[in-house]
Amino acid sequence: MDKQVYELKKLWANKRQLTFQVLNLAMIVFSALMIWKGLMFVTLSESPVVVVLSGSMEPAFQRGDILFLNNAVEEVHVGDVVVFKIKDRDIPIVHRILKVHRNETTGKVDLLTKGDNNRVDDRGLYAPGQLWLQREDILGRATGTLRYVGMVTIALNDYPVLKYVLVGLMGLFVLTSKEG
Repeated sequence: MDKQVYELKKLWANKRQLTFQVLNLAMIVFSALMIWKGLMFVTLSESPVVVVLSGSMEPAFQRGDILFLNNAVEEVHVGDVVVFKIKDRDIPIVHRILKVHRNETTGKVDLLTKGDNNRVDDRGLYAPGQLWLQREDILGRATGTLRYVGMVTIALNDYPVLKYVLVGLMGLFVLTSKEG
């Protein structure tokens, strides 16, 4: 840590090098943002990657698993694991489609979901008066998973101070690192 402090003091004295390192840090942040926006475009999902926050989908998915979503395919079927968002709630829910009702004349699709580890369907989770999900409530269908990698995200959300410390340390190391 003393080396980082020394490098930071030296960097502060050299304004040209400081500018270069700040631009380098900005490039890393904007690259991550561009990758996220690119994934949103390709998958047609506002959230192409989500973390499973509860045990409601065990044993298929554990708390802390990262799911990759794809919303490019319009049709969903019974048994598909989907991520959906309820009106007036911030956190999306990962559950399996239990029933699909198609109205042949209008083409409207009604969906009923349930967590694999839950005893009852999700009607109690839906907005008041809502008995079915619509296709537009679905953020995407799960197409891949990374086991337990999302536990880092859960820890950072549970302990916000840890998030700021980690981001600060990463910024410090990027600013004080030497190129070539």
